[in-house]
Amino acid sequence: MDWTSIIDLDKHLLLELNGSSSLFLDGLVKTLTTATTWIPLYVALLYLVIKNNDSTKRTLMIVAGALLCVFFAGSLDDMIVKPLVARWRPGRDEEIGMMVDVVNGYRGGRFGFFSAHASNTFSIAIFFCWLVRSKALSIAMILWSLVNCWTRIYLGVHYPGDILCGLIWGFLVGTGMWYLYYRLNSLQVVNDNFVSTKYTSTGYSIRDIDVVITILLFTLIYAILKSCFFIYV
Repeated sequence: MDWTSIIDLDKHLLLELNGSSSLFLDGLVKTLTTATTWIPLYVALLYLVIKNNDSTKRTLMIVAGALLCVFFAGSLDDMIVKPLVARWRPGRDEEIGMMVDVVNGYRGGRFGFFSAHASNTFSIAIFFCWLVRSKALSIAMILWSLVNCWTRIYLGVHYPGDILCGLIWGFLVGTGMWYLYYRLNSLQVVNDNFVSTKYTSTGYSIRDIDVVITILLFTLIYAILKSCFFIYV
């Protein structure tokens, strides 16, 4: 399969997966793809870090690691990769732009390779997967990232290929930032002091993890309820 065939397949998949005739889904996706929707989740993650680290230095290193995830995964993409590659977003592509189903005229910026939403959210998800070592939190965070990825395809602002490359880069960044933190903090992956049903192997309280997951679930409920009002706007 040559490069042209891959590009054509990417466009075909986008048109198959993009949009719907449901005003409810339109409203849900618009809410889920908005960064401010997830502020409670970010606050909950900060709470988790502060509550489970008795060292200010360690807490600041974790926060710095998360911020560096956002910088390397998303900001560098927006500043360098997108203008350098200059791949038009689906809704602005001369070939298929008019066939893309958009919501309220939203087509995003000019260029879309690769998806900063995908790389940003996945880098944060992977960073916390390595950091906390909780199966429940890992599943929740990865699903959160994938939901964000789906919204970008639904809105027609990214091709599946943009999403895939964003996920790959996000994984590398999230893993790299965790490894940097691990080395600087001289931690072991498994801490024998926390072999307990109340803590993960890296010392994070299961109860505090449940708080993060609960807030994530309530955020999803909020998005669903808000999307109901979108129907009548």
